[in-house]
Amino acid sequence: MNIVFYGPNAATFEPGLSEQLDMPHKITVISDAADSPGEAEALASADVVVGVHYAGKGVQNARLFQLPAAGFDKVDMDALPTSCAVCNAFGHENAIAEYVMAALLSRHVPLADADARLRQGDWHYWAGGPDGLRTEMGQQSIGIVGHGHIGKAVKERALAFGMTVHVANRSPVEDARITTHELDALPEMAGQVDVLLNTLPLTGRTAGLIGAEVLAAIRDGAIVMNVGRGPVIDEDALFAALKDGRLNAILDTWYVYPSRDDPNPQPSKHPFCNLPNVLITPHMSGWTNGTIARRTATVAENINRLARGDDLINVVSEPHS
Repeated sequence: MNIVFYGPNAATFEPGLSEQLDMPHKITVISDAADSPGEAEALASADVVVGVHYAGKGVQNARLFQLPAAGFDKVDMDALPTSCAVCNAFGHENAIAEYVMAALLSRHVPLADADARLRQGDWHYWAGGPDGLRTEMGQQSIGIVGHGHIGKAVKERALAFGMTVHVANRSPVEDARITTHELDALPEMAGQVDVLLNTLPLTGRTAGLIGAEVLAAIRDGAIVMNVGRGPVIDEDALFAALKDGRLNAILDTWYVYPSRDDPNPQPSKHPFCNLPNVLITPHMSGWTNGTIARRTATVAENINRLARGDDLINVVSEPHS
């Protein structure tokens, strides 16, 4: 089969793939624009396209569009051939859960500040000094929006740290260790927790789900975190809720991303970077060696399944006539 890795993001998952395939296949890596010599032809003749986006140009014969990622909001499903299945890949949940725990722990265990102070002879945090008492993450509560791969991984780690865990999910969650809520009751959950964490992907039903009503319900001093898709939290409402300092935020997913025309944009139309109560990171929470390895294995598994005629895994969209 002809396998095409479409764009530099997808190309990250090409090294080591051939060693995991049951039989040899032709593998080609092309640019996002597919405008270098031979690239358009490679895309048109591909049996499998591995990519994170598709705007509706070039794919003609593919039987599988394989996302090496979980999100599929950048893929125009209707523009793909009717014989083409769309599948995604996970494997990022462990990395993202570690990011969430590290970001939260850093607010309770100020290692960098303690180190900097002690180097100057300042024993502010020493055991015995009443002014340096710290808080504990285990005394906090977290409300996780979504109980998919990421939500479940965060839940387990939060429980291990002793946090009180709430989960809001569209379908019922059976877990006696936590308090569950329906998504329609999101404002109610938001008002009960110290941390509100979005883990949801972007779909027609989740866009703007966390809006002004939910943000207004969050109690003063609480933290809003986003490791799902940026627009699940309404951009204007979030900035309005943060600019007066009533809430805090840890944001890893955004509203504006780098492009060929603008490789280093600000991540929002609003100046979140000017707010001292916001920690911003560049969509890095799931980007680890482990994530790459697990997702490459998923890509290889589906290529092998397609070659054998077996059912695919992680199917987002079935072929249709």
